[in-house]
Amino acid sequence: MSLLQVKNLIVEFPHRRGTLRALDDISFDIAPGEILGVVGESGAGKSLTGASIIGLLEPPGRVAGGEIILEGRRIDNLPHEQMRHVRGRHIGAIFQDPLTSLNPLYSVGRQLVETIQTHLPMNAAEARQRAIDLLKDTGIPAAEQRIDHYPHQFSGGMRQRVVIALALAAEPKLIVADEPTTALDVSIQAQIIQLLKKVCQERGAAVMLITHDMGVIAETCDRVAVMYAGRIAEIGPVHEVINHPAHPYTAGLMAAIPDMEVDREQLNQIDGAMPRLNAIPRGCAFNPRCPKVFDRCRVERPELMDAGPTRAACWLHVQQEVMA
Repeated sequence: MSLLQVKNLIVEFPHRRGTLRALDDISFDIAPGEILGVVGESGAGKSLTGASIIGLLEPPGRVAGGEIILEGRRIDNLPHEQMRHVRGRHIGAIFQDPLTSLNPLYSVGRQLVETIQTHLPMNAAEARQRAIDLLKDTGIPAAEQRIDHYPHQFSGGMRQRVVIALALAAEPKLIVADEPTTALDVSIQAQIIQLLKKVCQERGAAVMLITHDMGVIAETCDRVAVMYAGRIAEIGPVHEVINHPAHPYTAGLMAAIPDMEVDREQLNQIDGAMPRLNAIPRGCAFNPRCPKVFDRCRVERPELMDAGPTRAACWLHVQQEVMA
């Protein structure tokens, strides 16, 4: 049973020269206790997908089609006030820069207690104890003293732990983590990743982890969705996607990762750049950069199809689909 289902999601931005489609027919699901990684270049639509699920799309962006279903309830069409309750109680959010998630004028304890009391039936003393327990769970030492400190009194890694504690405050079933380790040192990144994995295992929460770091994906996720130009190019079990990529774009991403065992002077790269929203090519959006392009790729857009253990939006796998 899926905890989150995203069905044929379309997000559009009105523009003076027409409407720009930023997310085009995105579909995936996440099971309880599962970590789904979402990866791709800047501009692929990763953060936009997360913002759509959380209900924090920047105007004039809007969900123009499809459905977002959380625990059997559709949430993409809820009024603002109802969505605000869902966002705290059922969906936790962790953002890239912890300073944007924390109010510098309030102690972290006050922010945690307010969040807990907004969503759970607790008095001030119970909420404070829960806040201390959350800070301990997320690895903050001397939590009884640190609860009264302000955000600027914490290091970057500790601030991100406070943000994770805030995201967990009301015991949400889904956590959307948008680049939660990007601003941190590598050693701190590993600790934050372990913390996210622990949350999944102990609380049965599902996590949507948005990142551009394939190392983080390999270390953390059960499945991975690779995005390109507002669509999913490939989705499947993380070890299959990393070791046996079925889409040429995924293969290019994998080849661009430095290999410590191979001595070479130049890193592989994918020539060209992600297309702008107002200049997405006909057919497969990746076709101008694809080393395996053929005629059909330039005129007809592929949907996700079976490609062995994964699913890929690539005409190279159409024979497998027909034979199946």
